[in-house]
Order: sequence, then C-alpha cells, then structure tokens
Amino acid sequence: MSGLNGVKKRLRASLRALAGVEPVAMPVPSGPASIPPPVLSSTVSIAEPPPPSEEAPPSEEAPPSEEAPPSEEAPPAEPAPNTPFEMGRWLAASRYLHGEGLEIGALNQPLRVPPTAHVKYVDRMSVADLRTHYAELAHLDLVEPDIIDNGETLTTIGSESQDFVIANHFLEHCEDPIGTIKNLLRVLKRGGILYLAVPDKRFTFDHERPSTSIEHLLRDHAEGPTWSKHQHFEEWTQFVHKVEGEEAIAQHVAFLLGMDYSIHYHAWTQFELLELLIILRRDFALLFDTEMTIKNELEFIMILRTI
Repeated sequence: MSGLNGVKKRLRASLRALAGVEPVAMPVPSGPASIPPPVLSSTVSIAEPPPPSEEAPPSEEAPPSEEAPPSEEAPPAEPAPNTPFEMGRWLAASRYLHGEGLEIGALNQPLRVPPTAHVKYVDRMSVADLRTHYAELAHLDLVEPDIIDNGETLTTIGSESQDFVIANHFLEHCEDPIGTIKNLLRVLKRGGILYLAVPDKRFTFDHERPSTSIEHLLRDHAEGPTWSKHQHFEEWTQFVHKVEGEEAIAQHVAFLLGMDYSIHYHAWTQFELLELLIILRRDFALLFDTEMTIKNELEFIMILRTI
C-alpha cells in the first residue's frame, strides 16, 4: 500500500511542476563535477608568449670604404648607322655575320660587323703596293690585309674553314664570277654565310655599259676569261673614262692592260644578279639557300647560306 502511495505522490509532484507550481528537482550526479573545456576564440593564440628578447648591443659603425681608383676611360662607342645606306648594310651584317671569317678587297671601306664577328682581310697586294699601283688610293686610309691572296681563287684558304666571307663590291672586278662564287662557297663551313654586295649599274658610272649576259658568264667560266678581257677594257675606256677616238682608245686600253688595272669587268642590274643566283643553284648544283636580298640604294645585297 505504501508503495502505491509513493507513486501517487511522485505523479502529483510532476503534474504540479508541469503546471508551474514548483520546480522539478533535477537529480545531481554523484562523483566529481565535469567541467567543459573553455571555448577559445580563433584570434587568440594558445602558444605561450616568447620570453622578452634581450636588446642587441649596438653594432659598431662600419669604417668608410676606400674609394675605388678611377677606371681607365672606355674607348668611344662606334657611332650607330645613321643613313639608309648604312642601315641596309647593318641589317644584313648584324643578323648574319658571326664567328671567324674573311673580307676580300676591303680597301678603305671595310664592312661594319657586329662584335661577334672576327674578320681577317684578304687582298692581292699589301697597302704599300696598292698605293703604288693605284695612284687614286694614295691619300686613303686603307686596311692592311692579313692575307695576301687572289680573292677569286683563295688558294691559301682551306675548304670549309670559315664562318663567313664578305665580298663587298668585289664580284664585278672578277674575270670569272661563276668560278669566284664557287671558291667563296668552297671555303665556307656548312651553314656559313656569303655576304655579296654588287653595284647595280643603273646607279653607278657603269650605267651606259651593256649588262653582262648569262651566256657571257657561262663562256667565261667554260673557256676562261681571256677571250673577253680586251672587250671589257674597251667598254671601260669608252663608257667610264670617256676616251674618244679609235687611236686614243687603243692606247688607253693598252696602258690599263699593262698595269693590270682592276676594272669592273662586268656590269649588272638587279635582274641579272637574281638570274645568276638561279643558274648557280640549278645548273651548277651549288648548295646554298638565299637567305636575304636587299635593294640598298646603288647596290644589291645577297646573303647566301651553304647547306
């Protein structure tokens, strides 16, 4: 009976609590209380603060550095090309001429080359002999050749030994231009550069002369140039030196031949020069690519690369 009464008392107490008459007594767990861990803010570091650092002793003042001795004055820089003519040449030379190479017949106008190009100069005479042979060169500042050789044959130069060859206003002085180009290509390494600049007769003192035909060049190469040499000197005497009269022309030709004067044996326009490149590649099977051609005022520049 007492058990039933206890149950009734607990039910009445619960109903009174639900009705708000008195609070529910919550059972207290036995044993030590469980304390939840503190909630840490994400902006608060849980690491221990570092101990205060000792002040560093003041650093000793560095002694003043000694002044460097004045350097030797650098040589003045070579002026940049400032004319369309010079810029046309520099465009080709700076892009293609590098390594070790030759320039043939530079005289008083060696081609400007980039610092990566190292040139040895070739001529058929020393400067002293050139001044004696050609009176018009006496007052000019000529390049002393490193190698005395015939630029048409280059017999002292080994095959495939050069990175580049410069033939600047040289080809027109050659009696056998086809044979000359063969030899210029012969001394180049594979991938070497032949820089050819040839005057276009339309813009020079050769403008009244007939253009040298391909047939003429082929015969010069096949038979040798002796058959046409006198003819070239007569043209030069009449159209360049403007000598008149049969007897005067004959005397002048004999004088030039006697001193082996270096005339323009041949005269071309741009058209004949391009035609010559095609003949060399097609009929003579010379292995080169034409990398660049430039119509550069009075001259025509051709850049050939051996393959």
